[in-house]
Amino acid sequence: MLDIDGKIVSKDILTERFACDLTQCKGICCVEGNAGAPLLEDEVPILEREFEAYRPYLSPEGVRSIETQGFAVTDEDGDLTTPLIDRAECAYVANDNGVTLCGIERAFREGKCGLMKPVSCHLYPIRVLTFGDGSQGLTYHRWSVCAAACGKGDPIYKALREPIIRQFGEEFYHQLDIAAQLLGVNA
Repeated sequence: MLDIDGKIVSKDILTERFACDLTQCKGICCVEGNAGAPLLEDEVPILEREFEAYRPYLSPEGVRSIETQGFAVTDEDGDLTTPLIDRAECAYVANDNGVTLCGIERAFREGKCGLMKPVSCHLYPIRVLTFGDGSQGLTYHRWSVCAAACGKGDPIYKALREPIIRQFGEEFYHQLDIAAQLLGVNA
């Protein structure tokens, strides 16, 4: 673990490689699991405000789940998460030729809404933990459904440059890069 700009960062984020491959996993990370994707409190009003923009990109079951459960739910750990369809897939997804895709992201890429997708999804497989004192930690979430992505591509922090900067800023990313260089990580 490293302390970078006041955040505890798992070295794995700097040293392990990860390249998401939808042709292999079919977006199963949006279907499997015991809860929805973590949400930030400030994302919920955006999800609500932009609903009509991304609604056409969701499945009818997803729309019903959002309409009945709300734009966010509190899971058994007390965390704010995306609602689920039948305790399985995220309500914000739709199936496209056998691949599960984020409807919010599809609308964003077509210029229909301003939110790309929840930042926790954008950062995956990095998970952000908030400790009792308010400090944060960044960990590499290893999950068997992502086996095809592990060990391939760039180091995780490089593969996730855009979402890291989105959430923590350019300076934090720069500090990650310096730490990786000090650890002798080759890109």
